[in-house]
Amino acid sequence: MVATISLMVASGIVLLYPQAARIVVDDVLSDGAEFDLTMVGLALLGLFLVQSFFVGLRHYLFSVVGDRVVADLRKDLYRAIIDREIAFFDASRTGELTSRLASDTQLVQNAVTNNLSMALRYGVQAVGGLIILFVTSIQLSLIMAVVLPVVLVIAIGYGRKVRRLSRSVQDAIAESTSVAEESIGGIRTVRSFGREAREKIRYGESVEHSFELAKHRALLGGLFSGGVSFLAYATIAIILWYGGTLVLDGVMSGGELTAYILYVLFVAFSLGVLSGLWTDFAKAVGAAERVFGLIDDARPSETASISNTFIDAGEVRFHSVDFAYPTRSELTVLRDISFSIDVGEQVALVGASGAGKSTIAALLSRFYAPKRGEIYIDGTSLATIGDDELRRQIGLVAQEPMLFTGSIADNVRIGDENATVEDIIEALRSANAWEFVDQFGDGVDTLVGERGVQLSGGQKQRVAIARAIVKDPAILILDEATSALDVESESLVQEALELLMEGRTTLIIAHRLSTVIGADRVLVVDDGRIVERGSHRQLLEKDGHYARMVEMQLLQS
Repeated sequence: MVATISLMVASGIVLLYPQAARIVVDDVLSDGAEFDLTMVGLALLGLFLVQSFFVGLRHYLFSVVGDRVVADLRKDLYRAIIDREIAFFDASRTGELTSRLASDTQLVQNAVTNNLSMALRYGVQAVGGLIILFVTSIQLSLIMAVVLPVVLVIAIGYGRKVRRLSRSVQDAIAESTSVAEESIGGIRTVRSFGREAREKIRYGESVEHSFELAKHRALLGGLFSGGVSFLAYATIAIILWYGGTLVLDGVMSGGELTAYILYVLFVAFSLGVLSGLWTDFAKAVGAAERVFGLIDDARPSETASISNTFIDAGEVRFHSVDFAYPTRSELTVLRDISFSIDVGEQVALVGASGAGKSTIAALLSRFYAPKRGEIYIDGTSLATIGDDELRRQIGLVAQEPMLFTGSIADNVRIGDENATVEDIIEALRSANAWEFVDQFGDGVDTLVGERGVQLSGGQKQRVAIARAIVKDPAILILDEATSALDVESESLVQEALELLMEGRTTLIIAHRLSTVIGADRVLVVDDGRIVERGSHRQLLEKDGHYARMVEMQLLQS
């Protein structure tokens, strides 16, 4: 409200200046009164001072309000993204999503801060000026009445074209951002395969595509601005000619014509600014459609909780589960999966790559919902267990653990944000990680770099195990947690894992024979089905699928 009042006051004062010019021409100069001229000048200075105060106040308030709106929009967009089901991320590119958070919201920010303030300011001046023009002279204002509808029709058509084109430009920018994000994120792969030149070309092509679209948009903007400018100045020329004849005929005074022309210039300038802002708003609308489209499409995860059931022991049971990834719904990857894991039992899943082992783990983590069948924990359907409780009681140690930019302590606290330094050190000791952490000058405050790049594979894995130890889950999922490690690192990690698994219900996805031998039971998965089950010794005696895997060294020793 205060911002609007400030804008109205500042714009209203601007509309008084032509009246000062009329007074000077018709009254002061005609009488030769120097004192009156001085008073007019002092009055104008006073108006300038008052206007400057309200202009500054208006700018500050609109900027703060606009920034607040966009800050909330960014938070809403991030929440909409982060709450989406995992299938959404399977079908989306990281660079595209970050582009919406950065580039698209920046365009919206520009629109609702300075641009909105300017649009209201010059809109008030244009409307106020037009009203005064019609009050001053109907004859001259009829010229404006002919031109303005033409400008309005052109502006509406132009805005529609630019809005569609702006969406295409933002999509192209998002595509180039995705390319850059992939290349930079995988720089070691790019460098090792000598793909730098190809990635430069790929990024350059995506940038050029966005540039061509932007160039087309700029051409439309130039034609629109040029056309509106011509109409505005042509109108002024006609008014000068016709207004001069009215003064000569005694219909208007010189001061009235001077004020009229100043109002025309105000209106023309305001419309010129508004035409430029119209382009920016059209871009912002295109970006906003992308942003709000994502927010409006956001829906609760398919696995949203509907009860407050608590996990006490951690018994797991799969019953006749079928599954197909949402992005490939026609391809069933799991068929009639049924098995159970008793409390504290360790069950290993083995099989060729692509057999469905990691998919089973993903279903237990409720990253996806089964197409058919049910998954139970402690006798309760997984679909009815609260999200917070499920995440709290399931711990995951993956083959490639994700470490976040920050310190070792920050990454361990992901398991429990309330963990003390003593808790973190104890967890690191249990994970066989304290020996190398203690050697760092900053200890647990040592920064790990983006994705943990400053740590070795074995060190990252042990930090991830410490994270799981701090979390203290009832159910543990080990997704090939040692398969990418050297022998020495594997020994240290395996020792830490054995301590972590004690007393916990554990699902192990393994390629290492050493890991499988220690499991209570082994489930052999092939082409989305469980084809064999039993202990390591029992399965060797069967001389079936598992025995052939061991013989062919598909399970590494």
